[in-house]
Amino acid sequence: MMSYPGLHNIFRHQLANGITLLVYENFVSPSFVLEGVVRAGALAETAEQAGLANMTAALLMRGTESRTHDEIYEALESVGLMLDFGGGRHLTSFAAQGLVENFDLLLELLAQSLRQPTFAEKEVAQVRNQILTDLHIRATDTRRMASLVFNHTLYQDHPYGLSVQGYFETVPHLSAADLARFHADCYGPSGMIITLVGAIKAELVLEKITAVLGDWENGKQRPLPPVPAAACPAQLFRTYTPIPEKSQTDIILGLPGPPRNAPDYLDASLMNTILGVFGMMGRIGQSVREEQGLAYYAYSRLQGGLGPSPWFAAAGVAPEHVDQAIDSICREIERIQQEPVGVEELADSQAYRIGSMPMSLETNSGLADVIGDLELYGLGLDFLQQYPDMIRSITAERVQAAAQTHLSSQQLVVSVSGPPLDGHSGAAGIVIPNEREESFD
Repeated sequence: MMSYPGLHNIFRHQLANGITLLVYENFVSPSFVLEGVVRAGALAETAEQAGLANMTAALLMRGTESRTHDEIYEALESVGLMLDFGGGRHLTSFAAQGLVENFDLLLELLAQSLRQPTFAEKEVAQVRNQILTDLHIRATDTRRMASLVFNHTLYQDHPYGLSVQGYFETVPHLSAADLARFHADCYGPSGMIITLVGAIKAELVLEKITAVLGDWENGKQRPLPPVPAAACPAQLFRTYTPIPEKSQTDIILGLPGPPRNAPDYLDASLMNTILGVFGMMGRIGQSVREEQGLAYYAYSRLQGGLGPSPWFAAAGVAPEHVDQAIDSICREIERIQQEPVGVEELADSQAYRIGSMPMSLETNSGLADVIGDLELYGLGLDFLQQYPDMIRSITAERVQAAAQTHLSSQQLVVSVSGPPLDGHSGAAGIVIPNEREESFD
């Protein structure tokens, strides 16, 4: 049986400035993976500046006080290092990997990017144009448009309703001064998590991290605002976004789900495995795609996270199959709410979940992902040891209770995007920005 990382072999240390370091030593190869998060995200931006956190993250490596954009990428590429940043709703994340012999260089580049970005006008203009180009692509992508309208409709005035990437109305007005101000206000060591997996002794990692980030202070680092609860829709609300010259229609339907630290999250997660993941995308995939042949894909997801991220089901169908596919998904929601899951189906799904865990830990990157999540969501470093028994303990009654608590076939947002349909001219009854969100962060 595989020995999971846990209290006995994950090194954890909190620096005086608030950075939490997690290290899992793995000497199988002379390489490392480093991942981390900074508590700077889109929750700190206004609707008028939607896209600010994302754009700030995209510019961290486009020039620092010590190196130009070209010098940073030349330093990385010359030794085969990878370093990347990404902005989200709650967090700005970073990921790096390379050979241990280049670890010092990686830390130098990471620290400079986090602490000393310059936001040069030329680089800001280039990144802005790249984002605007992607917004044009997004506006013609049925899947991304369905997701964007889904989020906006489901969350309405909730901060989760805004696009992390921004809109045509907001991105052109984000200036270098705005980015520098956001960085000064939101970036700092407080609440930061760094996870390293690889062939480096934990004590040495701590020494080197302390040397480049241990003196980082930002006394005015602004904490992110608390995330309010998200109400379930009062009724089924359906919106349609036409995109001409497309042949496929994409459907997303759902409602706010439980956060990752909810007491019944694992019950809800196993319920969703049965509904839209296991085998050929669970019961939804079996019914909508395999048996009825209505969809190119059909599945469901429970996203979890730091706040009320959605549970949703998605399908890609021919335009004439939209209503039938939606009805079929809703029937599967009602079935898992009304009928206890069978003994064999429950056991198979439990075995799938337990068996999937070792596969997610086969690489340094997978290990870093999981270990970082243990800290981020407050699950405890012994979570992986307890996980198989926690999954086995979930009964059919708990699965049904989770479905009744967190799902509905009546109180849903249904977002449809695709070629124009007869009798439909677009979304009605709500105000939606011109640009649409792609996937939920």
